[in-house]
Amino acid sequence: MALYALEDIDDAVSATRSLLWPVDRTLWIKLAVVVFFVGGPGASFNSVQYNVPANGDTPPGDVPLPPEIGANILLVVGSLVLIGLLIGLLFLLVGSVMEFVLVESLRRETVTIRQYWGERWRQGIRLFSFRFVVGLLVVGSAVVVAALVFLPLFVGAGPGPGNPLAGFSVVGFLLLLPVAVVLALVVGLVNGFTTVFVVPVMIVEDCGVVAGWRRLWPTITASVWQYLAYAVAGFVLNILGGILAAIAIGVAVLVLLIPFGVLGVLGVALLAAAPPFGIGVLVLVGLLFGLSVLVVAALVQVPIVAYLRYYALFVLGDIDPELDLIPDRRAAVREQGDAE
Repeated sequence: MALYALEDIDDAVSATRSLLWPVDRTLWIKLAVVVFFVGGPGASFNSVQYNVPANGDTPPGDVPLPPEIGANILLVVGSLVLIGLLIGLLFLLVGSVMEFVLVESLRRETVTIRQYWGERWRQGIRLFSFRFVVGLLVVGSAVVVAALVFLPLFVGAGPGPGNPLAGFSVVGFLLLLPVAVVLALVVGLVNGFTTVFVVPVMIVEDCGVVAGWRRLWPTITASVWQYLAYAVAGFVLNILGGILAAIAIGVAVLVLLIPFGVLGVLGVALLAAAPPFGIGVLVLVGLLFGLSVLVVAALVQVPIVAYLRYYALFVLGDIDPELDLIPDRRAAVREQGDAE
């Protein structure tokens, strides 16, 4: 049995090269805007540490705040967290619509953001809602796991002589770790397949996410090994793409450090002579440097994201020709391959 996940690797390269070469500056810039939202910076997770006093004057679970931290500071922190969440949700919403803009761009081999947005924004909202619900389930599961693991620390059940709950958090962690791993794998597959397979199905069938999954599911049950092969190959290709992007971005950052480093030195010099002007120059240099890095990152990811999405479209079309979004490009690539 031929595995399309292996056969389509080269076909996706040819399709990507045909789209992006020779270089069309306008097309690359538009795709970079799309990729910024679709494959932009990921979320980071910060750990929180709690300092428990050594004496027994504080009841279990009551961690005193330093006196300099008042209600106003907590209000500011809470407001910043809320603003950050709102910005994240807005980014997720725009990115969900841009998923359809990206697929339509690869399908039609031309990029018109406003047109594709107008055609697909309703489906983008449905995708956003699906991702939001999945995210809530993941967060809820993480909260439950964290509560079961760390609850003894907040109720005074830490290690101690004769304490029957001593070490409970470690045991709970070991017991729940396999569950967390399985949950992460399932959520990763659901999110990944929704993005690379269900979105094209939604375009073909003009339907929502759930209906898209209903249409895709029979093809998964009928071609389990094809999708498993794609999952493995796609995982490896994503890692390789991430490494290549990191190297290219790193080199670009080193190049950018030369002019921005000179401007930074100028800002430091002004900081000693005229502090307000020096601070202004340093802030401006920092903002421009960060913006330049984001632009470079988006441009670098254009061929990588285009290749990975073309790859998924080739696999999906080979498994079920009725769901093929790129029949003309597929035929042209394979005709060229046969000629060579």
